[in-house]
Parts: sequence; structure tokens; C-alpha cells
Amino acid sequence: MRVFRSFENLTDDARGAVVAIGNFDGLHLGHQSLLDQARAIARDLGAPLAILTFEPHPRMLFRADDPPFRLTSAEDRETAAGSFDIDLFYEVEFNRDFAAMTAEEFIERVLVNGLGAKHVVVGWDFCFGKGRAGDVDLLRAIGEKSGFGVTAVTAVTHDNGIIYSSTAIRQALRDGRPEDAMHLLGRPWEIDGIVAHGDARGRTIGFPTANVALGNHLRPKFGVYAVELGLVSEADGKTVERWIPGVANIGVRPSFGGDDDAGLEAHLFDFDQDIYDRRVRVRLHGFIRGEKKFDGLDALKAQIAADVIAAKDILGKI
Repeated sequence: MRVFRSFENLTDDARGAVVAIGNFDGLHLGHQSLLDQARAIARDLGAPLAILTFEPHPRMLFRADDPPFRLTSAEDRETAAGSFDIDLFYEVEFNRDFAAMTAEEFIERVLVNGLGAKHVVVGWDFCFGKGRAGDVDLLRAIGEKSGFGVTAVTAVTHDNGIIYSSTAIRQALRDGRPEDAMHLLGRPWEIDGIVAHGDARGRTIGFPTANVALGNHLRPKFGVYAVELGLVSEADGKTVERWIPGVANIGVRPSFGGDDDAGLEAHLFDFDQDIYDRRVRVRLHGFIRGEKKFDGLDALKAQIAADVIAAKDILGKI
């Protein structure tokens, strides 16, 4: 997969693709259905398959005071895209100037002059341009005149009737339902980040932890989860070398006075290597209990020991 950070000054071999457009936060099963349809069209047209996405997420520009909401970081989204047989990955900077483009300017500057799109695939509710004034009907009308086709993919639903959407996944995670999020994503939800030095309190009570900042990731329901921690290869920064089972607390650590921001602390089973400053991916497999404050270290240690047993039981079933 070839990656581009601009839609301008592309060489001929980086143009003329079937372009799937979206934020693709999570690259969930709904997104994957859209990509499947785009791939079939690309095959029929003998064209490469491309993703056009934006960074930062437009919501971060227009609603900067919102709590963190991202399901995937930009790096993780790019890594995930690479596993779906994408040929070209365009990640365009979403800034005030880009947001000020009218819908017509977006089509002309980005899709026609920039990418030379052969066909465009979007969701049925796709809106674009200044004030979100452009819609699928406008895209089709101008596409017909400009020489590219348009396919709008209808909403895809789970067996229980829930639409595969980033919104539904976020709600499941906020409710402490990582299993439901997994069914919509097609894989366990992950938090990626760098293992940082903590205050070593976990080690002093017999449960050393790997500490990972949540960054711009959505804050799931605070509490304790059964997890797997993936050590990302230092060679390429993307490949997971191994998955290590464990139990993790996500929250503000009320037993130790609380922190200004939430973090993740993972205790890994039968693992004692130094992984400070390593990039990791942490998968949430099951919610065990909510975060709470304990009266003393003995009560905390007893609860963690019980959490370990519960996590091993959950992980033994996956």
C-alpha cells in the first residue's frame, strides 16, 4: 500500500483509482463492506483501489472541546487499511482552508484534478464541502459531467438490527460492552500507545503494570478488563510480535488519589520483560468490574487477585 499525505502533484501511477471516501474511524465491518464493493468495482474497471481519508478527524477541528472519541489513531487506521488490499492510501490534512472548500471545489480540486478518480464509493449519507452542503446527488451529477462514476453504499446492519457504525461502537465501549464493540468492528477494539514509566505502585504490591496513555482514544467505561497486550515490532513499528494475556485498569486510580486524566495500566500474566518506551496495542476482551476506591492495600491486592482469575477465565474462552 502506497501512502500519500496530499492530493496534489501526484504522479500518473498514483491517480485514476476507484476511491472510497470517509473518515474510516475504526475500519469496522460497515467500512469493510464499503471497501468490498469498491474493490469489486476496481477489479471490473482494472483500476487500483484507494482510500481517501482525513487527518485530523473533522470533528476535532469543529468540536475541539469534545471529549476524546477516536476509535483508532491515525497510525492504527493506516496499519489496518494495509490489511485490506488497498493500493493507494490518501490521508489529507483537514484544516480550515480545506474545510472552506465548497462541495463543487472539493470535487474539482480533489477528486478530478488531484486524484483523477475513475469511480467514487461513499456511504449513503455522505456529505462534504463547506457547511456539509454536498451530498450523494450532487456528487453523482457532477461526476457524470466530469467522467467518474459514483456508488453510494447502503447502511449495513448486524443480526440484531444495529447499524455497523462508529457511533454504535463508541456507545458499546462507553457502556462497558467490548464484546458488542468487537461484533461491530470485526475484531477486538484496541488502544495503541507507548509504554511509559509510572510510579511503580503496582510493582510494590506484587502486580507490576505496563502504563499506556489513552491520548485521543475514546474513554471506555472506567474499570477492569481482560486484555491482550501486543508488542509491536521495533523494526517496522506495525507488526505485532506476540500477544500477552493480562488484566488492565482503565481510569483515574481512585485508590491512589486519582489522576487528572485517565490512563491504562495492564498487568501481564507470566511476563517480566522491560518494555518501557515500546509501542504496544492493547485489546479489550471483556469487562470485569467498574473502577472503585479501596480502603487499603490489602483490600486492593485481594481484589486484583480476583480480577486476575476473572480475566484468565474470559481469555480462556476466546
